[in-house]
Amino acid sequence: MPRVIAAIDQGTTSTRCLLLDRAAAAVAFAQKEHRQSYPRPGWVEHDAVEIWANTQEVAAAALAQAGLGAGDVAAVGVTNQRETVVVWDRLTGAPIHPAIVWQDTRTAEICGRLTEVGGQDAFRGRTGLPIATYFSGPKLQWLLDQTRGARSRAERGDLLCGTIDTWLIWNLTGGVHVTDPSNASRTLLMDLARLEWDDHLLAAMDIPRAMLPEIRSSSEIYGHARGLLEGVPVAGDLGDQQAALFGQACFAAGEGKNTYGTGCFLLQNTGHRALQSRHGLLTTVAYRLPQQRPVYALEGSVAVGGALVQWLRDNLGLIRDAGEVESLANSVPDNGGVYIVPAFAGLFAPYWRSDARGVIAGLTRYATKAHLARAALEATAFQTCELLDAMAEETGPLPSALKVDGGMVSNHTLMQFQADISGVPVVCPMQPESTALGAAFAAGLAVGFWQSLDQLRQLWWPGRTWQPRMAAAERERLRASWKKAVTRSFGWVDA
Repeated sequence: MPRVIAAIDQGTTSTRCLLLDRAAAAVAFAQKEHRQSYPRPGWVEHDAVEIWANTQEVAAAALAQAGLGAGDVAAVGVTNQRETVVVWDRLTGAPIHPAIVWQDTRTAEICGRLTEVGGQDAFRGRTGLPIATYFSGPKLQWLLDQTRGARSRAERGDLLCGTIDTWLIWNLTGGVHVTDPSNASRTLLMDLARLEWDDHLLAAMDIPRAMLPEIRSSSEIYGHARGLLEGVPVAGDLGDQQAALFGQACFAAGEGKNTYGTGCFLLQNTGHRALQSRHGLLTTVAYRLPQQRPVYALEGSVAVGGALVQWLRDNLGLIRDAGEVESLANSVPDNGGVYIVPAFAGLFAPYWRSDARGVIAGLTRYATKAHLARAALEATAFQTCELLDAMAEETGPLPSALKVDGGMVSNHTLMQFQADISGVPVVCPMQPESTALGAAFAAGLAVGFWQSLDQLRQLWWPGRTWQPRMAAAERERLRASWKKAVTRSFGWVDA
């Protein structure tokens, strides 16, 4: 009898494989980073072939670690960095160009043309999204326009495309070309109500329908794996932030979570209602189970969270390892008046300012690298607060506690500051790998490893909690200074 579910968690900086038992406890875990390529300012690329190779490697490592084989795995679930796109040859499987990553801003000109009629929200009624470089459709248009021969090959049906979930499932199964609504809703190409590719949007971006994957539910058997996992059903597919929502057991309207990874993503379940935001949030599909109506969410997206710590390490050399940032930040009592607004590729929610660029504000001779480290951590919490404020404007008061997950939750200084600056308790689950857990839950439901959402809810347990302890006046002072710093980032890029 199969003993575990395998979750492939393909993120912006690394690929992980987590094996979970019926109690949702981790049996084995393996992870490998992939290269980040920045060929020009604002451009971010990944090698899709490297990502697939890493996926196979971490799956093999996790199985070896647990002493298990394919026969012990009930199903595989996939979760992925969203909006990142790959185009590949239908016959050879070779990508025609490096994957264009969600952070990439090369499509600014395309997005500008799309906004000429109807403005930035011209497609929001159909898609729930503003027109922005963040999303996949303009990236696909750029690939077809700028890669030699790509458009004619696509029109002949020789090319396939997809977000990273589609790329991995195609490779895992030997050719099944699918995605799910949580990923498709991030492309600017899917009708949010019908959960189908929209002819008007495809025409606006000149994308042939034949190259797009079939949109299936988030929890069903798409096909069976080949190779290392021979015969194992590939049965779950969720974009990483929706997977974290699912893994945090936020199955009821009003429940939500915040994930601290490369970026930060606050999602709140809105049930079967696709609420249109008035405060800079995105309307997205949370998940769809087979033969059921889709469940929607409001989302606040921050482009740079943990990536700012990586920048301190890789670009400035202030730390040798990301784990050092906490001790460096704790060597000073406060930020010394320094604020970092990490608008490296513009600002996402709630501003949606592609003209913004990063700034460090409040520098004096007093400031040290420790103050920069502290400001970098605080930037993530300040940005999360702005998402919480926007969410409260849409759906009512702040939650009684903020559920959190992602790599940065191990940073206790950040989590305590988050509780302080937001004024609500912060709760990390016992199983902090919520993204992988959500993919596993979706796959497990599809094959009967778990029976219901109620059963999954019982598998969620709270772990560490951070209580707010900052005085209200200090909280307001710090937040006012942050907002002042944000305004300094506006308008840096000329139209």
